[in-house]
Amino acid sequence: MEKGSKNILVFGAGMSASVLIEYLAEQAPTQDWQVRVGDRDLALAQQKVGGRNRLEAFQFDVNDDMQRLNEISKADLVISMLPAHMHIEVAKQCIALGKHMVTASYISKEMEALDAKAKEADVVIMNEVGVDPGIDHMSAMRVLDEIRAQGGKMLQFETFTGGLPAPKSDDNPWHYKFAWNPRNVVLAGSGGAVKFKQEGQYKYIPYHQLFRRTEYINIPDYGRFEGYANRDSLKYREVYGLKDIPTIYRGTLRGKGFCKAWDVFVKLGVTDDSYVMEDSENLTYRQFLNAFLAYNPHDSVELKLMHYLKIDQDNDIMEKMESLDLFSNKVVGIKNATPAQILQHILEQKWTLKEDDLDMIVMYHLFGYELNGKRMQREIFMVLEGDDRVHTAMAKTVGLPVAIAARMILNGVISTPGVHMPISKEVYEPVLDELAQYGIVFTEREGTYQGY
Repeated sequence: MEKGSKNILVFGAGMSASVLIEYLAEQAPTQDWQVRVGDRDLALAQQKVGGRNRLEAFQFDVNDDMQRLNEISKADLVISMLPAHMHIEVAKQCIALGKHMVTASYISKEMEALDAKAKEADVVIMNEVGVDPGIDHMSAMRVLDEIRAQGGKMLQFETFTGGLPAPKSDDNPWHYKFAWNPRNVVLAGSGGAVKFKQEGQYKYIPYHQLFRRTEYINIPDYGRFEGYANRDSLKYREVYGLKDIPTIYRGTLRGKGFCKAWDVFVKLGVTDDSYVMEDSENLTYRQFLNAFLAYNPHDSVELKLMHYLKIDQDNDIMEKMESLDLFSNKVVGIKNATPAQILQHILEQKWTLKEDDLDMIVMYHLFGYELNGKRMQREIFMVLEGDDRVHTAMAKTVGLPVAIAARMILNGVISTPGVHMPISKEVYEPVLDELAQYGIVFTEREGTYQGY
């Protein structure tokens, strides 16, 4: 291998890896990179590599400790596009072997606990450098740093992101299709109470109320979206330097009417992933729904659902349920399935992107602040539509910042060791500037602070 040549190892060749791998392939000749892409599905890895020079595909079993150790030992930097819970073992081996690592996932407590060892090993572990988390951090920090540099005092910070169908592909009553892991969509919010702060008051939303406590966001040319609270907003006070801010709120965007209808699933209990349903493979969709409704041999499933959840007959919620064939006699066909797994299977039949469908990422930030005795407000938003089923908006907004961060680490631009997210100006400025070349651009609006 030529002097100065670098080896990049990519674990995972799923949907979000497509644009990432293309970027690495384009940069490889000038950067003098060799790239290995591993996935448990060899054919998928080969498809993503596409016979390009300097790229090689291989079959990878993440649970094979020796294979993982051997592959990492030959790399200079590892990009993990694996499911989030699989990052830890990769990170431990990267630190032990002195190799840098990049992921798009949230920093877990287990990952955070590796910070001291990463520093000791002079290893950079960059996380949360995808779209959400990732581009949201970077775009928010740029504005927050600008406001603070002018002497402004932050009063309010709200941020929302959603992966949605593009307008041309928005053809179902839910205004939604899977652009991300379906399991994460089904289980969204079920991990405990959501926390945020509003006008100095700490607020908590239990799971059974999450989809009834929504905000509305208007995006020019794209209309109105619904936002529901996402995870623990409070932990980002320290991350963003907003320790004393009165209002901080992180949320997820969905199309109009989604949240009220999804609340039906939550109230019924069909998003529960904690137990297996008996004889699940032989259940019809109708029987699946009926299993969560009170016994009444005389009323139809439709009537019982409407009565139990006080849904009017002309309410469009019923149209949404019917669009999923929930009242049909289609058979589930999955053995030993939890309610959440069955619901996911049903949704995948209707919400999977078709060959000619396009996805869309929508991101919105609201900043309220006081400057020179005046209360001000700034809004920034970004909308990106996918080009096709490979070059999706999700693949671009996850893959591009991951790839750019990897290049910056290999070139020594990012060199501070430890477990990080991209919130320093030295990181976010060049990444956002390069993302703008790919059409990932924010529009800004200013106004008078509205507050609550």
